[in-house]
Amino acid sequence: MQIKNAQFEVSATSPKQYPSGDFPEIVLVGKSNVGKSSFINTLTNRKSLARTSNTPGKTRQINFYFINSSFYFVDLPGYGFSQMSKMEQEKVGKLIENYLIRRENISLILFILDIRHDPTKDDVLMYQFLNDNQFPFAILANKADKIAPTKIPLYLDNIKNKLKLDDDIVILPFSSEKKIFTDDVLDLLDEARFKIIISL
Repeated sequence: MQIKNAQFEVSATSPKQYPSGDFPEIVLVGKSNVGKSSFINTLTNRKSLARTSNTPGKTRQINFYFINSSFYFVDLPGYGFSQMSKMEQEKVGKLIENYLIRRENISLILFILDIRHDPTKDDVLMYQFLNDNQFPFAILANKADKIAPTKIPLYLDNIKNKLKLDDDIVILPFSSEKKIFTDDVLDLLDEARFKIIISL
C-alpha cells in the first residue's frame, strides 16, 4: 500500500463528534510521548499533519485522519503521564475505553511501545485490556533507530517476555525518526484495513 493523500478530519471528545460512515479505522494507542503522532507523519510523509509535542499528556482528544479517502488513522490520547491529575487520568482512560469498546469501525489497533524500555505498568494493563477483549491488535516497537540493528531481536524478545505475549501476536520494530521498517508496517495495514470488527 502507498499512502497518497491524508488529511486531518476532526478532534473528538465524545462519540457524537466521531466521523460518520463505515470506513475502517486503524487505531493508535500508547503512553504519552511514545511517538503516535510521529508515526502518522512518517507513514503519510507529512511533517506536521499530526501535531507533536514535547509536553507529554497534552493531547486529551481523539484525533481522526482520513487516509487515501478509504480509511482513518485514529490517534487516541496518550496514557500514563504522571503529572496529569488523577481526575484527568481517569477522564482520559474512560475516553479511550469507551471508544475502543463501543466503536464498530475498528479494523486494527496498533499498540506502540518504546523498544528501548521495559513495558510500564500502564502498558501491561493496556495489553491485558486489548488481549482480554479480543481486539485485533499488533505491537509496534518504536524508536528502533536508537539501538544497534543486531540487537533489535533481543529487545523485541524482551517485550515479548515482559508482556507474556501470545505467540500469534504480531510485533514489529519501527522508527518514525529514520523511517525504517515502514514497508512491513504498510503491508500490515494493507491487510488489516479490510477487516472491521463489531464492538463488544
